[in-house]
Amino acid sequence: MAEDEKKIMSIVQEDGSIDEVEVLLSFEFTDTKKEYIVYTKNETDESGNVTIYVASLIRTDDGEDPKLGSVETDEEWARIKNVLKELAKDDEQ
Repeated sequence: MAEDEKKIMSIVQEDGSIDEVEVLLSFEFTDTKKEYIVYTKNETDESGNVTIYVASLIRTDDGEDPKLGSVETDEEWARIKNVLKELAKDDEQ
């Protein structure tokens, strides 16, 4: 994917509203077969940093679009943070 191409995804909220978000990264841990997605709504915090979100992807066998789930354990969070740190190191080089 070229640098200027953005992958946009629609997220349907519980109230039925739809958020258009930019997908930054998706990956799977091969040992657990759990998939994750990192995305942004391109919002910035008070320091000017872009807010990012992480969710697990829940796929069903019926062919429907995957659902977003939560990151449930501290171990999962630690592994996800390690992936993001490694990517940040790669970007700095």
